[in-house]
Amino acid sequence: MSAEAHYTRYHPQWYRRRVSVWWWLQSWRYTKFVLRELTSVFVAFFAVITLWQLRALVDGPQAYTQFVRGLKSSPLVAVHGVAFLFVLFHSISWFHLAPKAMVMRLRGKRVPDWVIVGLNYFAWLIASGTIAWLLLRG
Repeated sequence: MSAEAHYTRYHPQWYRRRVSVWWWLQSWRYTKFVLRELTSVFVAFFAVITLWQLRALVDGPQAYTQFVRGLKSSPLVAVHGVAFLFVLFHSISWFHLAPKAMVMRLRGKRVPDWVIVGLNYFAWLIASGTIAWLLLRG
């Protein structure tokens, strides 16, 4: 028996049904999945902006002032508003997906999904409150 594949002149073609590029719009579950994946781009956008801000902080007060002035431009404010909505969708959809991605058991029984989702929202609230307190205290 040889290891090489043999070519046959009239090899049958397999039937493959054409699938539209927009297949994911046919079901809300698929649409949510694709949107959650696409919103990762906006999460990366915020990460890059944060790294850029840290770089401006390292470069000194003048560079940071220039960075903040650049963030106040109207087009960038609009982009940040849209990006915020997408990141919010990304976070909320991930919190609701977490019980399926991370099954927790307590004393041999599975923890209910609503407990895991609730703990995620609680942690988000605590982290947001702590950050707001640190930024607004003076």
